[in-house]
Parts: sequence; C-alpha cells; structure tokens
Amino acid sequence: MSINQKLNKFGLEVPSILLPAELHSLEKWPVIACDQFTQDRDYWEKAKAAAAGAPSTLNMIIPEVFLSDSNVPQRITDIHLSMKKYLDSGVFSQPGKGFIYLERDTPYQKSRRGLIAAIDLEQYEWHPDSRPLIRCTEGTVAERLPPRMDIRRGAPLELPHVLLLIDDDTNSLLPSLGEIAKKSAPVYKTPLMMDSGQVTGWFLNSENNNQASETLLLMEEKLHELYNRSFGRYGGAETDKKPFLFAVGDGNHSLAAAKGIWNEIKTSAGCQNHPCRYALVEIENIYDPAIQFEPIHRLVFDADIDKVISLLSVLPDFSSRSVNSALELSSIVSEPCGTNNRFGIISNGRYAVIETSASGIATACLQPLLDNYASDNPHLIDYIHDEKELFRLSGEGGTANSHLLDGSRLSTGILLPPVKKSGLFDTVARLGPLPRKSFSMGHSAEKRFYLECRALS
Repeated sequence: MSINQKLNKFGLEVPSILLPAELHSLEKWPVIACDQFTQDRDYWEKAKAAAAGAPSTLNMIIPEVFLSDSNVPQRITDIHLSMKKYLDSGVFSQPGKGFIYLERDTPYQKSRRGLIAAIDLEQYEWHPDSRPLIRCTEGTVAERLPPRMDIRRGAPLELPHVLLLIDDDTNSLLPSLGEIAKKSAPVYKTPLMMDSGQVTGWFLNSENNNQASETLLLMEEKLHELYNRSFGRYGGAETDKKPFLFAVGDGNHSLAAAKGIWNEIKTSAGCQNHPCRYALVEIENIYDPAIQFEPIHRLVFDADIDKVISLLSVLPDFSSRSVNSALELSSIVSEPCGTNNRFGIISNGRYAVIETSASGIATACLQPLLDNYASDNPHLIDYIHDEKELFRLSGEGGTANSHLLDGSRLSTGILLPPVKKSGLFDTVARLGPLPRKSFSMGHSAEKRFYLECRALS
C-alpha cells in the first residue's frame, strides 16, 4: 500500500492547490470567512473598499450578512463568473500537488499552526446520530444549507474556511511538519486586511523528492498513531469501535453543504472520484497554545431585557439580579461558578446576571429556549462572536439600536461564559454534536481568511 493510499485511510487526499500568480502583492486577495460580522454590513463595505482594484476572494463569496437580500441568485451567478474569469485570465499560477503548512499571527495570538489538505467527504457526516471518522462538533441546521449549496453547485473553484481539529496532546505533528517546510522559502507571506494580522505559508510538495517522502511518512506515522489511539479513548464502550480522528472546529455548515453537493453528484455513473468528493480544509491541533476557544454570544430581537429574563426563568434553580455596568457584568460572567451556568443580559444600558444549576456547556440549556422563542422566525436570533460587538449591538449605554435597518428594532444580548476546549473530543464522541454555535475558535479577527483554492471541475 502506497503512502497516499495510507493517507486515504485517514480521510485525507493530497490536493492540487491553486495560488495567485502575483504572490508578492497579496494584500487584497485574502478575505475573512463569510460567516463573520453577520450584523455588520459596514465591515463588509470596508472590506470591499480594501479589496478594490485587484483580484480578491471577496468576489468569490457571499458574506452571510447578505444572504437574506433579494439579489442572492444574481450574486451567485457573479461568483461563478468571477471564478471562471480568474481561471481563464491567468490570475492563478499552475496548481501544485501537495500541502501547505502555514503560521498565522493574529491581533491576539502568534504562530498558530495549520496544514492545508483535502478530506474525503465519504468519511464525514453531519447528522447527529452518525459517528464517522470526521465529525461535526456543533448542530447543523438543514435550513441553512440550500444557499451554501447553491454557491458550490456548479462552481469551478472552492475556497476553504473550514477548520478541522486533531487531538494531538503531544503537539508533535504540525511543529514537525513546520520543521520540514521551513527548509524551503515561504510560498506566500502577507498581511491580512482590517488589522487581522498576517499569514505565512510553505508549500510541501508531494511529488517524488526527499521533502515529499519525509512529509508523507511523517503524516502517515502520526495520523496512524492518533487513529489507533481513538479506539477506546473517547466515550466508553459504545463508541470504542468507531475511530474519531478529526473534529470540525469552524465551518460546520460550509462542510455540510459540500457533503450535500457530493451526495448529488455521486449518484451519477462514473463519478466516484469527482473533485467534489473532496473538500479543502485547514487542519489545526486543539492543543496549539495559540488556539483559544471563545463563546458565541446570542442577540435576541424584538425582546427587551425583562422579556429575555422571563424567557430564561424556566431554567432550574434560576436566579436573576441587576448590575451597574458592562464592566461589572463581563467580570461576573467570566468568573467560575462550579457546575452551574451563568449568563449576562444586556439591553439599552440595562444589565443583569442570571444563574442556573443547569450544568454542562452553556448552550445546552440556553439554545432550546431560544429555538422555541424563534420557532416561527429563525431571524429573531443572531450569533455574535465578540463581546465588544455584542455590547454594541445591544445598545450599551442606552444607545439606540441604530445598526438595524429600520433604526428602531429592539434587541437584547445574552453574554455567554468562557468555553473550555479540553474534553471537546470526548464530549462529541459520547453525545454527538453540541448545540449549534457553541464555541468559536478565537475572536472574529482571528478567523480563517480565504487564500488557497482548488478546482472542482
């Protein structure tokens, strides 16, 4: 069995990666993941201005803040046209067969390591009862998939913002790949727009040379170790027979959309090795010191602070009290509270802390109540990645909710407590996906930027 075949056992495929030909001037090319700043159209207008005048990945995505607009079908058509234009007009250099090892500096952390690779969607599933090799960590909302599938369906290119996690507690795979990669010069190094740090990437060629042999052997050896160790490591006897190698840390819905398109294609005769069987991702180690888990806060529309407190009052051993300031609220919510859960409530300059004896990850008790409130209109709830942004959108200091289109719609923020990343694999193995939007890998500015591409046809 060849090394490539052994990698296939672990759900990996060596991709052919497309990079811009003008690698010396990349500043306008990378753009942050589309599922960020979902209540901030101004951010995306600034990104549009920053990317103007040059090829940019912004022309190949739809930021989620615009998914409810009436012109989405035309935007999808324009995306496919931009992709084709970039392919036909020499924007890309010739594809390279291999991986990219990268290091990302953010405003908060330095040298977060990653590896760009392709995964086999046959070894991934998002349905809650499934236990595949590659597992989603958060609940997937089927209703959110159609527009994402429409973008991928018929697209000549894919751009990854999916982050996969490995449970490498020795933190040995990615640093070792970095040592191999850094024997050569970087293939790209660029600052990232909107003060989001910088990223540097080194190409790990998979063709026949010494670097390729060293890279593939190292990957096979380490992944084999993690694969075998996953039997019996998580969740007790009922999950011992099912290996668990990768957890989707970010981009759950994008990967689920890719799976949906592959399911459509694979029913055709002779399509078992179609490029859409695979998806480009970045692999990171959950134990990387530069990876910090952040809560994803909730924004509740058409409800004031009293209504939200009443909504949550059915939680077990519920208590509520007012506090005087945003600073005090943030401090209280961030403090440990044993097995209990604690939330902050913010609306137009009013602040309250609620506490409940409901244990486990905070979203487990919170999300069902919010889903019930928004049962007829999912747009009544939004998911906000940064604490500062949540306070702004909730009208901190009595400011009117002027960020909304009608300038008057009421919104109340729910501040979630910190998230521990330890135990994620074990929890997902035992219980399946967490409630959707349970955590974020870092702040919004730390999210993956689109940069590498792969042909889908």
